[in-house]
Amino acid sequence: MASNPAALSEPIKGGDGAVAVVHRAADPAPLGLAAFAMTTFALSIGNTNVWGPGADAALALALVYGGGVQLLAGMWEFVRKNTFGALAFSSYGAFWIAYYVFVKFVAPGIKPTDAPVAVGVFLLGWTIFTFYMTIPSFRVSGAVAAVFVLLTITFVLLTVGAFQSSMNWDKAGGWVGVATAAAAWYASFAGVTNETFKRTIIPTFPLAP
Repeated sequence: MASNPAALSEPIKGGDGAVAVVHRAADPAPLGLAAFAMTTFALSIGNTNVWGPGADAALALALVYGGGVQLLAGMWEFVRKNTFGALAFSSYGAFWIAYYVFVKFVAPGIKPTDAPVAVGVFLLGWTIFTFYMTIPSFRVSGAVAAVFVLLTITFVLLTVGAFQSSMNWDKAGGWVGVATAAAAWYASFAGVTNETFKRTIIPTFPLAP
């Protein structure tokens, strides 16, 4: 979910002929990644059943940080003309808002016998989306690609767990989800650190030529 530097700035020529680079918007990727990471961590740590109430924290984060803030990051990626970042952050921001709506308003009205299919279909759709987003992620950076590979595995495990009503699959998905959150935090940390220091301090392993 990195930005395209060529679309981030414009040259401004001063009276002395010197050319300065003026950025139109700060890089929203570290913010979007941080919002995704924290919400994913809370829900995943709940799924592992190590700290089950973590899922309750995830619900609050899903609406405000993982949902609202990440959606805003996606909108700023549109401004910076970064199609990949715009689609990823906007979609996963919407995912977290949809998760909040599903848990708070939809799930209570679903028959217990229908719940596995309802949750499974919800997760299956996001599994498919994440899988095909993993392919273009390999043109961004190793750090971002790691997030998408791990997230795809997480969704696969949780989808199977939902359809099978299996706590073991859910726990496995929770642990991979924790790894996904760690990878997203790393990418966020690298983005804000490198941008602040104006040089590469934390490697992200760029993959685009």
